[in-house]
Amino acid sequence: MKAPEMPAPQATAANEADTGTTEGSAKETGRTNDPARTMAEILKVATHEFADKGLSGARIDAIAAATRTSKRMIYYYFGSKDGLYLAVLEEAYRRMRAIEAGLNLDDLPPMQALQKLVEFTYDHHRDNEDFIRLVMNENIQRGDYLRQSQSIQQLNSQAIESVRSLYERGLAQEVFRPGLTPVDIHSAISAFTFFNVSNRHTFGVIFQDKASAEKAQTLKREHVVDMIQRFVAY
Repeated sequence: MKAPEMPAPQATAANEADTGTTEGSAKETGRTNDPARTMAEILKVATHEFADKGLSGARIDAIAAATRTSKRMIYYYFGSKDGLYLAVLEEAYRRMRAIEAGLNLDDLPPMQALQKLVEFTYDHHRDNEDFIRLVMNENIQRGDYLRQSQSIQQLNSQAIESVRSLYERGLAQEVFRPGLTPVDIHSAISAFTFFNVSNRHTFGVIFQDKASAEKAQTLKREHVVDMIQRFVAY
C-alpha cells in the first residue's frame, strides 16, 4: 500500500540557517542529515503527544525536545502544528491499513478470514492505545482535520474493498447472510474493538473490573469474534 506522501522540504541557505541544519548545529543536537529519519522520529513522538494531550494541549516544544530537533525544523517539514497533527493521523491509519493488507484474507475460507480480520483489529487496537486516543480526539474535532486529508479516503476505501471481497465470497458459499454492506461489517468490528479500549477506564471504575488494568479487556477477544461471526453468518 502506498504511504501518504510527506511534504517535501524546500531547502535553501536561509532555511538551513533558520532550522539549525548546519554541521555545528547537527553535532550539538545529535541529529544526522537524514530528512526521512527525522520526519519519522517526529511523527512517532508527536503521535504520543497528541494522543496523550489532544490537539490543543500538545506542545511543539515538547516534541522538539524529545526528538532532539527544533520547532523551526518541525515547521520546516510539516508547515504548522495543525499540519503535524494531520500527518500524525494519516500515518496512524496508514500503518494499520498496511498491516491489514498483509493478512492475505483471500487465501482463507470466508469464516476463517473474518475471524482473522476481527482478531487483528482487536489486537491492533488493544496494543495501540495511542491510535484509539487519536481517533477519540479527532472526533472531538468533529473530523475537521481528517476531512482535509488527501489520502485518508483512499486508505480506508481499500479496507472496505477487502471486507467487500470477503463478504461476497461468504455469500457465494452461503455461509454469510444477505442484506449487509461492507460498511455494516466494518463498523460492527470497529464498534466492539474500539469500545474495548476507549471505555476501559470508566468501565473498570463503574464495574470495579480490575482484570483490564494492564491491557484493555473490557470485551474478551473470543467474545468479539463470536459476536461478529454470528452477526454476519446465517
